[in-house]
Amino acid sequence: MTEQTETASRTPLMILAWLWVGLPFAYGVYELLLKLSQLFSG
Repeated sequence: MTEQTETASRTPLMILAWLWVGLPFAYGVYELLLKLSQLFSG
């Protein structure tokens, strides 16, 4: 198997792994911004 083929076969797994981490992180940042706006608006 060439290096290019290995990289191509791992691409969907890498995308899934980034989404697995990135989506909850993005949601947490979104919730944090909402809470901060509530905190500072009174």
